[in-house]
Amino acid sequence: KKTGVMSHIITLSDFIMERQAEFPGSSGELSRILNDISIASKIVARDVRRAGLVDHILGAQGDVNVQGEEQQKLDVVADSQFIKVFESSGEICGIASEENDDFLAFTSERAQSGKYIVLFDPLDGSSNIDCNVSIGTIFSVYKRVSPKGSPATLEDMLQKGTQQVAAGYVLYGSSTMLVYTTGHGVNGFTLDPSIGEFCLSHPNMRMPETGRIYAMNEGNIHECEQGVKDYIAFCQEVQPDGRPYSGRYIGSLVADFHRNLIKGGIYIYPVTNQSPKGKLRLLYECNPLAFVAEQAGGMATNGTERILDMEPHQLHQRCGFFTGSKQMME
Repeated sequence: KKTGVMSHIITLSDFIMERQAEFPGSSGELSRILNDISIASKIVARDVRRAGLVDHILGAQGDVNVQGEEQQKLDVVADSQFIKVFESSGEICGIASEENDDFLAFTSERAQSGKYIVLFDPLDGSSNIDCNVSIGTIFSVYKRVSPKGSPATLEDMLQKGTQQVAAGYVLYGSSTMLVYTTGHGVNGFTLDPSIGEFCLSHPNMRMPETGRIYAMNEGNIHECEQGVKDYIAFCQEVQPDGRPYSGRYIGSLVADFHRNLIKGGIYIYPVTNQSPKGKLRLLYECNPLAFVAEQAGGMATNGTERILDMEPHQLHQRCGFFTGSKQMME
């Protein structure tokens, strides 16, 4: 039963400390990484809130990132903010980010003794910044495979999604939310600006088994395989079983995914004639959200294969992405 005031506020830090027993052999490092992510995301949330007021934050920086997208200034600000926090943490030996061509192996002795690497998309949906639409950060944590005490390697970055030890996202929307999993279910925290803390607001999140929402950029429908066209036609049929479904597409992956996690639904970003390998990135977007989806009772595939089983061959590998409620996915 929900009341106006939460009887007992559980902050993210408290929650992580309570759940530390779930990580045998981690002696607090993973907890500190999640805390680092929360610190960086608070700073980015502040910048997002000010984006319309501060000229140097809003709008395009002029460079084009490795994906061929024009970099918005806030992407770059967010990227360097997360890198700064990860580099000083001492638990992380290297990172790879959607905004940078190559991975970054941290050089300090302290960082090189870290056990973990982080892959992240610092600001997903950033073309929506200047029209005040929700955007987000997506992150994924792995244990390194290279020897401790040496620089991080490409092999550390190119691990299958099944090897993730933690993953999640931060949604900068009408409120700022951090949602994550460590393989023991999914929990959501909302930033309370009055105390500057993420507080547990959505414990043990479960994606409804089915839904009435489909999310896809239907402007590309004629570029898609026949199976996708047939499925969209199925969603739009008038039937006594509750169809047609509602089409809802924000164009910000984190926001579309989060809505379907709460309400049930399916998200579709297929391969197209123009993007025969797909558009979304396996390492920075699909793997972390697939881990969250599965932990919440949903599914995620590339159309034929489970996302978490896909073998990564390059840092910026793309793939088709279908994720959502179990029955709709099946």
